[in-house]
Amino acid sequence: MSTEPETTQDAEPGTPGSDTAAVPAPAGEDADRADGLSEDASQEGAEDASSEGDEGAADEGANAGEAGSAEAAEGAAQVSEAAAELAAQRVERERIERRKAEKQGPIEAGGKLSGTAADLLAAVRAVESGEKPVATPFREPEPAPRRAAPEPVRRPQPVAAPAAPAPGATPEAVAAVRAVLAGAGAPEGLAAQVVAVLGEGAEGQLREDPWQLLRVSGVRPEQADGFARALLGAECGPDDERRGTALTVWLLEQAAVAGHTALDAPVLVSALSQRSVPDPDAAVQSALAEGEALVFQDALDSSAPAPAAEEDAEEPEERPVRILIGLERYALAEESLADGLARLMNSVPKADGSADDWERAAASAPRSAGELIRTVGAHGLVLHTGGNASRAEAAALLRACRALGLRGWAATHTDGGRDSFAARAAGSAEDAADGHGDGPAAGAVTVAGLLSGAEGPGRDADGALDLDVLVVLDAPQLDVETAAMLAESLADGARLVLSGDPGVLWSAGPGRVFADLLAARVCPQVASRTPDPGPLGELVSGIGIGELNQVEAPGKEVVIVPVRDAGEAVHRTVQLVADSVPRAIGVPSGQTQVITPGHGGTAGTRALNSALKERLNPGPGRFGGFDPGDRIVHSPAPGRTVVGRVVRADAEGLHLECSGAPVVVAKERVEGTVRHGWALTAHQAVGLRWPAVVVVLPGDAAGALTRPWVYTAFGRAERHLSVVHGVEQGLARAVAEVPQKPRTTRLGALLKAQTPTAD
Repeated sequence: MSTEPETTQDAEPGTPGSDTAAVPAPAGEDADRADGLSEDASQEGAEDASSEGDEGAADEGANAGEAGSAEAAEGAAQVSEAAAELAAQRVERERIERRKAEKQGPIEAGGKLSGTAADLLAAVRAVESGEKPVATPFREPEPAPRRAAPEPVRRPQPVAAPAAPAPGATPEAVAAVRAVLAGAGAPEGLAAQVVAVLGEGAEGQLREDPWQLLRVSGVRPEQADGFARALLGAECGPDDERRGTALTVWLLEQAAVAGHTALDAPVLVSALSQRSVPDPDAAVQSALAEGEALVFQDALDSSAPAPAAEEDAEEPEERPVRILIGLERYALAEESLADGLARLMNSVPKADGSADDWERAAASAPRSAGELIRTVGAHGLVLHTGGNASRAEAAALLRACRALGLRGWAATHTDGGRDSFAARAAGSAEDAADGHGDGPAAGAVTVAGLLSGAEGPGRDADGALDLDVLVVLDAPQLDVETAAMLAESLADGARLVLSGDPGVLWSAGPGRVFADLLAARVCPQVASRTPDPGPLGELVSGIGIGELNQVEAPGKEVVIVPVRDAGEAVHRTVQLVADSVPRAIGVPSGQTQVITPGHGGTAGTRALNSALKERLNPGPGRFGGFDPGDRIVHSPAPGRTVVGRVVRADAEGLHLECSGAPVVVAKERVEGTVRHGWALTAHQAVGLRWPAVVVVLPGDAAGALTRPWVYTAFGRAERHLSVVHGVEQGLARAVAEVPQKPRTTRLGALLKAQTPTAD
């Protein structure tokens, strides 16, 4: 049984049905991601879905409980950053739904479809015409009117992570569900999570439809089947309509964990067949009729000219379409994102100086930065690509904006990335304290902090972000929902620059926003001409184009340490961090980061962290396995990772220091949100850099390596990179032959339908 959490990133495209396929490398992060759709996905993978957004299926109900806790704590006197972020996300989603509600027309469908496609579209029409009403429990409440976010409070006192019980989880409701679970032989510990997901009427819903248990994170179809058999007896069968509907939704949710925002209808039907659903087409139609999923048709080869009709043909031939099935939340997010980006591209930029002013600012900047400044001056949406060195161009853009009197801000994926960029963008002490903002220097914030209101300029009276130019760094890490919230938060006339390295791993959440935008070519793209310097820059640049080159490293910038097995890999890693790198390179162990493909296995993060703690900070683990001085990684919300260290523990919880800010994690949340952090996965490390990095490649991880994984892991090093190498030719093969695995999304088609191609 797989016990790895990294189950999302590299599942095969549209592969919920691949859950029966073998995963060759149990220690590998990418293999673990594929296993998130596998029949053997474990409870431990779920634990990481709540603590790392890039990881796989959750422990039975852990995520649901934590999400409910965050919502319950939203109104507390001291709101944590995680709770504020979740609140902002909820407000933005309500606004998105209100926008969509204004569009009354149903989805237009072709009239010449047949077979499964016609059946699926007929089911949608049945819902729209009222023949089959959408299930009442899935109707959303009337959204609250949008209001301006309050000004953030800077440098707050330590705040406790939310730990209140989920809203609606009354003792009576939990007790009733516990009785149902116990009577059917299911774990009683799931009761609170079931109530958090299904609400006060959870007991009745379970008795009426036992497969509703699949809505709880971490519950597998075979477990839900067993629960249903115990509850329904002879009435239970694989052809039960309720089972088919629940499995359809579950497979779409698993696809979202793997990064897809929708699935091709044939792929979904095939996956249902592998789950012993006798009539998968009927199961999909049932899910559509109940409003559990939506159907879409996207034109194929929309850029190619339509075939000319023959003279004797009665009607012109219709362009082929692709039938996709998806969950409503991601469909709304992609459509809202496409609308928001089109609005920015088509709106007139705010009056902010003449074209001559922009041209003078561009002429005074270095070549690549000048091109970026000139392009931003003329367009509302710009894509900027390049490695770490290209951030200097984004910094130059912000300085030019300030010189023109514009309110420019940069948003990064991580706290560490924010602090690093702020130092680069400030340029001088005067710039850092010029009153441009009361947050970090030079207007640098995190994306999460910007959306929640904890960082950044705040919002204007209309609820839009109070800025003129927003530069989003680490753009490949934007999932579709976060990107939609950003686009919806920008006022007409604001400028948005998405900047990032297209070679790194994609977002932890569903979608591939940056890659879709680059492929759609609907807005200007500026490629940086600033190469990353030194042997490390040369090595990583080669990996980006599929070449693993030998580089000259006179200062020991790159060192290869061959090992024979995982045990030796752990031993050599500890030796490098504790002794060799500090002594030979001059980088202390506290500034050296270990990166490995997965969490499990004999050389995964768990094994490495255990060995590193024993050597660097031994202790009894008095508080949930942690001691003062331990390096940790904290996930305050799904998809967010913050590195830090343990300060102390008391009755309040575990006290951490993360990016210089004090954080208190309640005792009951420590296990699900805090891990030791001497060793991380590449997905956890993306967006961060360290003076020295040790990348561990045990032999059993060869099948899990991809070019983006290697590119991301090696690119985290600033001065020194040690590679503990046990995969032989597997590393070169991954770099040359294994690209990023595709995700099924609709954003590209939506953008092309709304905007002309920018060639």
